[in-house]
Amino acid sequence: MAISAIGKEEPGVLLTIQQEQMSSQALLRERGEGSKLPDKEELNRKIKEQKIVVDEISNLKKNRKVYRQQPNSNIFFLADKTQTLSECKITLDELKKAHQEIENSEKSKTKK
Repeated sequence: MAISAIGKEEPGVLLTIQQEQMSSQALLRERGEGSKLPDKEELNRKIKEQKIVVDEISNLKKNRKVYRQQPNSNIFFLADKTQTLSECKITLDELKKAHQEIENSEKSKTKK
């Protein structure tokens, strides 16, 4: 997700999903299907990005609004700030869990 500021007349934050990014659910599905594990560097990049999103939403002033972009479109909808923050935290936790599983699998490979 990328964060963009809105003009002065409507203060808020836009959360956009870039097409080249995979969601954490897609990463988990990819792992579950037995295909190649996601690239560790890519996962680290997504974790850093998600941390920034969580931090930005957490530090918004009360009068700010959050908008979510619909996938594959230029349409934005007003989103509940609290719900969006909790969803972003859940996504961050899932990404961290996936990263930890990769770390554990690498450690088990080196021990063998």
